[in-house]
Amino acid sequence: MNAEISQKIKRLVLTGMLFATAIVLSVVEDLIQLPLVAPGVKLGLANIVVMYTLFFLGGRTALLVSVLKSYFVFITRGLVASILSLCGGLLSIVIMLLLLKIFKDRVSYLVLSISGSICHNLGQLIVVSLIYSGLIWIVHLPILLISGVLAGTATATLLKVFLPAFKKLDLK
Repeated sequence: MNAEISQKIKRLVLTGMLFATAIVLSVVEDLIQLPLVAPGVKLGLANIVVMYTLFFLGGRTALLVSVLKSYFVFITRGLVASILSLCGGLLSIVIMLLLLKIFKDRVSYLVLSISGSICHNLGQLIVVSLIYSGLIWIVHLPILLISGVLAGTATATLLKVFLPAFKKLDLK
């Protein structure tokens, strides 16, 4: 088998493994109840996988993992949850890609993660505001901004913890 085909197979298998990991983290996250937090606020554990995918496999593969994750959400939680997942994920990835393109190596995982997390929340809030009317922005925006900073910080920290293990796999 030639080296190019072997690399393509490795990449496909890694993408599948990352998607499976994102699903597992998403399910685990659903089991975790955060006390004293607004409904729908989560840790964003699956975003660790999406960020790793973005940084090491590129934007297209990260978008693919995010879309597949949203499809899984559709199957398990329904249409509205899937749309929220998709819109939040897409906005998050687009913003992180723009930051990477503009600032290149000068932007940290922490800044990317927090920006991605906040934009994920904003993407979901935009969809919710289109579905429901009322004071949703006034009530939820401050909570989602704060939770976005906290979740983004946690995601970046966890990504940094796992990076040495990922690098040992040598699966780029």
